[in-house]
Amino acid sequence: MAGFPPIAVRQPAPYDIVDDPVRASGIGTGFEGQFAACVLDGNGNQIAEASIHAGGMAILGNYDRVAIPITFGSALLNPYRGFAQYTVVGGDTLSGIAQRYYGDAGKWPVIYEANRYQIQNPDRIFAGQVLRIPQ
Repeated sequence: MAGFPPIAVRQPAPYDIVDDPVRASGIGTGFEGQFAACVLDGNGNQIAEASIHAGGMAILGNYDRVAIPITFGSALLNPYRGFAQYTVVGGDTLSGIAQRYYGDAGKWPVIYEANRYQIQNPDRIFAGQVLRIPQ
C-alpha cells in the first residue's frame, strides 16, 4: 500500500541473548497483515513457530525472510537472569573470568557461547573486548 510506512519490528536483535518466551513488538498500519516467526536450532531444524493474522482476507505478496541469530539464555544457564558486562584486561582468560563469576573455571564454555559472535577462538580474547557474562 503506497503511503504507509513498513512495519518496524523491534527485538530480538542479532546475537541477543533472549529469555523464554521470546517477545517481539512492532507498530504497523494497514488494512490487514500477517506476522510469522519460527525458531530454528543450530542445525536449521524448526523448534517453534507462531503466526499472527489481522484482517479477514488472504494476503498475497512477496515477503522477505529474515534470519536473526539468537541464543536462549536458559541454554547457557538455568535459571537465566540476564547478563553482566565485563571488559577484558590483559592476561584474562575465559577460564579465569569463569572462576571469578561462577567459582568454577570449567564453566568457561558458558561465556564463550554467550559471546560467539565476537570470539572466534576461545583461547584468544583481547583487552578491551566487552563480554556478556550470563547470570
